[in-house]
Amino acid sequence: MSEVVDNGVNVGHLLGARDALSEAPEGAQFTWRASCEWKHGTHSQSSVEGFRGLGDEQTHKREFTFDADHPEVFAAEDNGATPVEYILVGLASCLTAGVASVAQNRDIQLRSVKATLEGEMDILGILGADTDVRNGFNGIKVQFDVDADASQDDIEALVAQSQKRSAVYDILTNPTNVTVEVK
Repeated sequence: MSEVVDNGVNVGHLLGARDALSEAPEGAQFTWRASCEWKHGTHSQSSVEGFRGLGDEQTHKREFTFDADHPEVFAAEDNGATPVEYILVGLASCLTAGVASVAQNRDIQLRSVKATLEGEMDILGILGADTDVRNGFNGIKVQFDVDADASQDDIEALVAQSQKRSAVYDILTNPTNVTVEVK
């Protein structure tokens, strides 16, 4: 008798949602929201509480808050991760959740998953010291260390499928329209 795979992902529910939303695609239109308030210096605090999806307003179980700041080497107070580090956290979290979901769907038991990310950046651009230098990352490297009851090929396929379905990976690798307005 084989052991039941339990990575903590309710794949039946996910696949059921996919099927239901394929029948009613208007319910698949989601609007995610975040708000941010300046605190002092380069320190700000963002919060996430509600979103729109499944044709109605939704709320998380609780409000989540995130402090952002710049490190002391930027003459700041270092009250939180930098905004660019949050981008890395978002990508790591999305890809890791995908690995867990795909593994559950493929009956692969995970023992551990660790993603390590590095984003290289020349800060002369954001400092305004060199207008030819890009403000953002020059590149991001993601490295996974996965321990699972699976072959190396199967583990690589898990990561590849996660990458293929990751919203954050898509946001970072494809142009996204961003509008900024002043109220």
